[in-house]
Amino acid sequence: MEKAVKNSSIWSRIKKETGNAVYALYLLKSIIGTCICYAFYKAIPEYHLYWSIISLLLVLAPDWDNSIKLPLNRIKANLTGGIVGLLCFFIPFPQLFTLCLGVIATILVCSILNYSTATRSALAALVIVYIQEYETASWIVSLERIFSVILGSLVGLALTLLFHAIELKVARLRKTRKEYS
Repeated sequence: MEKAVKNSSIWSRIKKETGNAVYALYLLKSIIGTCICYAFYKAIPEYHLYWSIISLLLVLAPDWDNSIKLPLNRIKANLTGGIVGLLCFFIPFPQLFTLCLGVIATILVCSILNYSTATRSALAALVIVYIQEYETASWIVSLERIFSVILGSLVGLALTLLFHAIELKVARLRKTRKEYS
């Protein structure tokens, strides 16, 4: 009996959310953005552009509140972490020691540049870039990842701005129609 009630509430929540315009627009932005970034990934297979899909999905938000801040913070974070990771690649010390230096440098750079909200993402970028570089023995990997993340973030930002402009236009049209009715 309890399971039937639980399943019923799940289905009612799904119906409620899918009928929500904000949720529907978020789904649409996510699907369109995924298709755009996937097209880049397939069109230029020699680069690691799958990161653009990941970044896109991390920066899209269902509401307007963080929609501009998220992609900009992700770009700042990945530039910071990626550049520090790139510089760490050239330090001739053992991997763990160099990685720890990179962590210190990333936190300091984020603090100096007042990127406190981007610090954790910058640290993740540092680790991903540095470990990937170390395993492939190629510093170009960090540049590819930075480019890919920026691409995905920019696609997300562009979709957010486009959808916001459309929402404003629709709201103005509705207001105009109400005034004339």
